[in-house]
Amino acid sequence: MKPYTMTVSPDFMPDYIAGWYIFNTWLQRQLGQSIHLELYNDFATQREAISRDEIDLIYANPFDAAMLVREKGFSAIAAPQDKPDEVILAVPAESPVKKLDDLTPGTRIARTDDPDVNLIGMMMIESADLKADNTHVQMLDSYVLVAKALFQERADLGFFLKEAYESLSDFVRSQLSVLLSSEIHVVTHVLLASPAFTTHQDELRACLLDMPHRDKGQGVLDSMGLSGWQLQAQEDTEFMIDLMDTLA
Repeated sequence: MKPYTMTVSPDFMPDYIAGWYIFNTWLQRQLGQSIHLELYNDFATQREAISRDEIDLIYANPFDAAMLVREKGFSAIAAPQDKPDEVILAVPAESPVKKLDDLTPGTRIARTDDPDVNLIGMMMIESADLKADNTHVQMLDSYVLVAKALFQERADLGFFLKEAYESLSDFVRSQLSVLLSSEIHVVTHVLLASPAFTTHQDELRACLLDMPHRDKGQGVLDSMGLSGWQLQAQEDTEFMIDLMDTLA
């Protein structure tokens, strides 16, 4: 029988690559199912696999959750505990920009291809009358490169997933200044299961919620940078999707 395939949103922290492989091995033992972990370098490649119905389990970012739930029939299983997706807007430490209203048309924005971060970031700068048609965007491969573009003064403003910003080295963060941090609280990554995984969904949900109390479960969570999982009801996911649609 062909194994199920699990993937992870490409915006997860590289430090946790090994943790996701450890989690995959642990999960297979808990469920008694064969699951292959496939990681993609970018969102476009991952979405192509999703469109071909090659994905059964996905730790999805909030933006892609909308497509997965409404177009592909995926079901919400769980979300990470105490880990909302918040966005930090940062500028070079020596920048004359000290508050949002100091930003002007022509601002050079450095960002990755992380869709929910970019959506929230663009919403945050609207109050400074900035939008897509009066800013210049540089798309970079990682948040480290976004930070580099800022302190090398090749960009005026950077969009960061808060977790990614806080994982930057002390030296790198000393070259930057936080302009604004979002406080949305209800936007989060979520583990989703495809219709093909329906018969195992209840067992998967119970397994994740009980993970800290199961053999080696807490150690696996630590390797992923998670404290645990919390129930993510379908209506919670629908509310988040509606919010993302409103922001868009």
